[in-house]
Amino acid sequence: MSRRALMLSSLATAALWPVGADLALAQDAPPAGPAPESAAAARDAVEAIRDQILRISREVWETPELSLHEEISHQIHIRELEAAGFTITSRGTSNIPTAFVAEWSQGEGGAKVGFLPEYDALPGLGNAAEPRQAPGPKGTEVGHGCGHNQLGAGCTGAAIALKAMMTADGTPGLIRVYGCAAEETQGAKVYMARDGLFDDLDAALAWHPGPMNATGMLRTAAVNMLRITFTGRTAHAGVDPWEGRSALKGAELFGTGIQFMREHLQPTTRLHYVYEAAGETPNVVPDHAAVLIMIRDESRASVEAVTEWVRDVARGAALTTRTEAEVDLFFGMHDLLPNEPLLQRVHQHMGAVPIEWSAEEQDFAKTCQREMGLPEQGLMPILMPLLPEITNGGGTDVGDVSYITPTALFAWVSMPIGVGLHTWPVTACGGMSIGDKSAIASATIMAGVGHDLMTDPELRAAARADFDRRRGDRPFVSALPKDKVRPEGIPPHLLIRDGSDEIPAGYDPAHEVH
Repeated sequence: MSRRALMLSSLATAALWPVGADLALAQDAPPAGPAPESAAAARDAVEAIRDQILRISREVWETPELSLHEEISHQIHIRELEAAGFTITSRGTSNIPTAFVAEWSQGEGGAKVGFLPEYDALPGLGNAAEPRQAPGPKGTEVGHGCGHNQLGAGCTGAAIALKAMMTADGTPGLIRVYGCAAEETQGAKVYMARDGLFDDLDAALAWHPGPMNATGMLRTAAVNMLRITFTGRTAHAGVDPWEGRSALKGAELFGTGIQFMREHLQPTTRLHYVYEAAGETPNVVPDHAAVLIMIRDESRASVEAVTEWVRDVARGAALTTRTEAEVDLFFGMHDLLPNEPLLQRVHQHMGAVPIEWSAEEQDFAKTCQREMGLPEQGLMPILMPLLPEITNGGGTDVGDVSYITPTALFAWVSMPIGVGLHTWPVTACGGMSIGDKSAIASATIMAGVGHDLMTDPELRAAARADFDRRRGDRPFVSALPKDKVRPEGIPPHLLIRDGSDEIPAGYDPAHEVH
């Protein structure tokens, strides 16, 4: 896989939830409070479609697909939603062939609640459903090392279960399911947000697999991603280098400039970069070099300010080396805005879900930990207390949604304590009963919270008031460039299918791997 793709994959939610868990803190924590009235109905509604939820999770796990390549995975979700009575209102949403939107509604004047399933996998993380490294359904090349198979199944399952609950009691409202392709790279939510697809929601609900059962006032970083391309002039490096202008020297000087910035940046700012291109052979002065750089900070305003400084550094490096620098801001996203009333309700529903692991599941988890050299603590058996507001350096495209509508995000155990996301044990657990239980639990929690939002105007008002207070005078403005039509890296055959004329020159469909 290219360095560009590896860098993009770091945008994933791997950093959202701590990999370690303070069990003593959790054991001493007060209970989550009485179970909400809707919890039992949500549990029954999810149990009625258990087979459907697990079918989604297992089929997506068995056919892992990289970001923007999720041809089979997104169709699995569409198939199950259509079978449940949802209408697919958009395919190829926001110019992304593997994104979609589905809806179901009844009555007039009800609330609108959105769910955010993801379904892309990761390179190099294919694994069997075994507690040791072993090739999975697609060998080791691709696998669900971030648990998006159960993540997506939980979200889609919650929407289907909520429909059943609303049908049973006649509650008016609209359920919308956003097929969120490419979360691991250039997330579809960012493009959907720019296109106004979340604007009319009363709330959005999301979850993520993790090593702990937890939610709280989590803040994540805002992000910009830039490609700095330096163009020079070739020459023989030994005979007449003075005739050349080294693009590599421009890139190196740019990196030096970034290092000199660091002392004068806020402690919350993060700059990390890699060389995407740096010449082919040392005896030719390179005329092309490229750097990918990621800029993170606590707010969009801070990221934008640092981005302008980075642009100046690129211009200065080009002037010094008499090369040309082109700066392409090709992706950006917002920090995550927590919502206290919603998260409190989520935590109450989490407390209503039994956390039960069999001896076999605990042994599976401990074997994974032993294989990774970790303490053999198994799977977390308890619910963490509602976590206080903390800011994390990770990023998620859920952040863009959270600046448009009240949004709640939580984690449910899908992997052993101490195991981080983007590792083989996550893939292994996702293909067996540990992953199954997380899909069912998350669907139950979100179906219950979704029903509360549909039926409780006071909860909706409290969530909106908290949203307005936290967002303040910072209206949502997409970080994407205005001329950015779609993400980079969409397979050409999918562009052809969708009628795009953006086909690479010299494209030969016979050479494309589907």
